[in-house]
Amino acid sequence: MEFIHHPWPWYIAGPLIAFLMMLMHYFGKGFGVSTNLKTICSALGAGKHCDFFIGDWKEQRWNLIFMLGVLLGGVIGGSFLQNPEPIQLSETVVNELEAMGIQNPGANYIPTEIFSWDNLFTIQGFTFMILGGFSLGFGARYAGGCTSGHAISGLSNLQWPSLLAVIGFFIGGIISTYLFIPYLLNL
Repeated sequence: MEFIHHPWPWYIAGPLIAFLMMLMHYFGKGFGVSTNLKTICSALGAGKHCDFFIGDWKEQRWNLIFMLGVLLGGVIGGSFLQNPEPIQLSETVVNELEAMGIQNPGANYIPTEIFSWDNLFTIQGFTFMILGGFSLGFGARYAGGCTSGHAISGLSNLQWPSLLAVIGFFIGGIISTYLFIPYLLNL
């Protein structure tokens, strides 16, 4: 069980993802997490009020089960399989994060200076969690899928819209990293 307590290297995780994508392609399925929101809304009857949600949600039950597995895996991994080693960050990144007010970067995946109940009711916390969460959810639907769906499934199926979406995700990430996040951390 020791192998499961540490991050897997790219040469193991990458081929596993590729194998999963080949299986899904073989069975005619597409991978994506954000589609589950549409599926849940369809199952709850949102199609009566909005044509976007009309469809046979039962065809997507497998994706709901997959999403349940992701949630359960996160709970199990976070509760029982935590890696006690600090995150490996470059010295430059550590110095930049400390300059922005993040204490002890690398000790935790989620900086408590940003993501905490105390910070939620500040301008900074509201911007990161509420506006950021809304933007993420709206953007995933507007782009026709989330980063995992486009980058893993869409690119492996050679879909041109997915390539454009992934390029947009990277541009947005760079802008956020160098413009928005430093500004918000200094509020």
